[in-house]
Amino acid sequence: MARNPERRAALLDAAIEVLADEGARGLTFRAVDARAGVPTGTSSNYFTDRDQLLSQVGDRIFVRLTPEPGSVDTAMRPEPSRELVVELMRWLARRLAAERTCYLGLFELRLEATRRPELRDQLTKVLRHDLDLNIRLHLEGRMPGDADTVRLLYFALTGLLFDHFTVPGLHDDRELDDLIETVVRRIVPAD
Repeated sequence: MARNPERRAALLDAAIEVLADEGARGLTFRAVDARAGVPTGTSSNYFTDRDQLLSQVGDRIFVRLTPEPGSVDTAMRPEPSRELVVELMRWLARRLAAERTCYLGLFELRLEATRRPELRDQLTKVLRHDLDLNIRLHLEGRMPGDADTVRLLYFALTGLLFDHFTVPGLHDDRELDDLIETVVRRIVPAD
């Protein structure tokens, strides 16, 4: 098995693009090699099978979606308030929109996980860790609301971004920032 970490990352990034553009059924070693611009057969030197590729694509997506060190602390500096939650949700939405391909790839992985128990277990573990971290940061930051507030915000933002990325004309009369503000004002208790 090949051990060039830069090449592995490039192959995984290409796999994310294939996943986002063609779905899980289009994710083949040949498609990844073509997207990465490497000779046919290169991916099979890095991944033993498609399941391993899917698993490592999931890991790579979460690496790319993880904020830069210190950026969360910086974002949480202002006084806790519902307005700060609005700004944090907008910041998160902008970050995810900047990684649109990763986010679409994650949607595809989630669908594929309904058919692959190992992938489902991996995604559940990572998403649960992320949600637990968000709940902890919210509570420790003395933001208005409780753990269920964070869960509802998670559900709302996931749905908003799913619509935004897959059927962008659905809410054509409303900007994403405005929808986020409405969601936060309806879910997060007043200061």
